[in-house]
Amino acid sequence: MDQSIINLFDEYTHKPLKREDFLRRLVKLTGSMTAAMAVLPLLEVNYANAATVAPQDDRIITENITYPGDESTMKGYLARPKADGKYGAVVVIHENRGLNPHIEDITRRVALAGYLALAPDALSPQGGTPSNEDEARGMFAKIDNQKNLNNFIKAFDYLKSRKDCNGKTGCVGFCWGGGLANQLAVNVPDLKAAVAYYGRQPEAADVPKIKAAVLLHYGGLDERVNAGIPAYEEALKKAGVQYQLFVYEGAQHAFNNDTAPTRYNADAAKLAWERTLKLFAEKLK
Repeated sequence: MDQSIINLFDEYTHKPLKREDFLRRLVKLTGSMTAAMAVLPLLEVNYANAATVAPQDDRIITENITYPGDESTMKGYLARPKADGKYGAVVVIHENRGLNPHIEDITRRVALAGYLALAPDALSPQGGTPSNEDEARGMFAKIDNQKNLNNFIKAFDYLKSRKDCNGKTGCVGFCWGGGLANQLAVNVPDLKAAVAYYGRQPEAADVPKIKAAVLLHYGGLDERVNAGIPAYEEALKKAGVQYQLFVYEGAQHAFNNDTAPTRYNADAAKLAWERTLKLFAEKLK
């Protein structure tokens, strides 16, 4: 697919671009409304592809939980291995679509790898993630950033209070959640591992606060996010932070999302996930 179309969709999903404006520009790029409507399903997510680990997989246990947030009650999707024991805990942070079937599937993947995994719903203070993605994206503009950060920090408090947690914590986030994973690395001193997939970088001045091992995944074609890489890497080196940074050539933003057919890159996603689990195994078990 033409890169200009993918870039337009990226602009639509990350900037305040109304759907009618997006469709008008898509028609211009594709040449007709018919062509635009044919392309659209290839750009938008399809949650029919969201279950690589079935919700009923008998190797894990899943549940919907709540925990105290910052002046709100946070909702979350939790998954853990079925066997009794104490496990390293991982907070899974969704994209700017909210807590959806794809992120729930990733949470189950983390559990299947041997961890206590929790995906909080950032939209909990507004009632939770709606089924309409355009509505969900609009709700993100109303998030109080400091309270949201506090809500995710409190997720670690909840996890460490559970008898099935070994006290070691990490996080993994995607897109909007990747940016938040970087912020959690800055703001949670006892965090052991932070993995950010194509996420916004923190301010360079905040990088010396990071105590966690940081793993950064970027798509080679993701110009918008990648513009922040040089300053972040320089700050990580100067601060002596343990980090790994990988750019997957030919991969788009959201290359890990297997419900987004045009942007998903199976090879990059597989390699990035292997590297993610390797870090968790080193730091959380």
